[in-house]
Amino acid sequence: MRPGLRVRQAVNLANGSTLAGLGAAVVGGARLARSVDGLVTATGYRLPVPPAPAFCLGNVILTRGDDIDPAAPLFRHEARHATQYAWSGGVAMVPLYLMAAGASWALTGDFGARNIFERLAGLADGGYTDKPMRPGLQRIQAGLGLQRIQAGLGLQRIQAGLGLGRIQAGLGLGRIQAGLGLGRMQAGLGRISGSGRPAACPGRRLRGPASAARA
Repeated sequence: MRPGLRVRQAVNLANGSTLAGLGAAVVGGARLARSVDGLVTATGYRLPVPPAPAFCLGNVILTRGDDIDPAAPLFRHEARHATQYAWSGGVAMVPLYLMAAGASWALTGDFGARNIFERLAGLADGGYTDKPMRPGLQRIQAGLGLQRIQAGLGLQRIQAGLGLGRIQAGLGLGRIQAGLGLGRMQAGLGRISGSGRPAACPGRRLRGPASAARA
């Protein structure tokens, strides 16, 4: 037996779930026998509850039939439930399972289709089928999905608007930069044109063309 299966066996014995399974088998008039992977089978279970043809408590697999083949999909399904008992705190899994079954029935009208424990154990191996949500819930889900799409489109419009604002702001900055560049060019031209004129000396009058002719 693999180490992990030995751990499962020890944990389920310690948390009381295997003892609960053995007690249910005795009360239900089932025949106990050792099986593979540290599991125990209890065949010929006669109590009306639970109504399932097979179920698991700890490392004990109980069935109403006369035998259960360890190679059968149903056996593998119930063996996965044994692992779930080890991870869920033993018999504490029972109320958790009932809550999950109630949630599945509320959503689909079936106790197993959306039951997280049954889904993790394999729906098909346990004889379950996946079922859609109730029509009213489907409409609600579709409406919520449409709202998410609309919200996403609204966010895209906002982002697009912000992007346009950034482009416009960038163009405004470009105009400012262009204006500053034009101002610099004009100032530079002014300096160039001013430096070409001769500076006037104090006490001396520059001759214009007429005074030059008279001289």
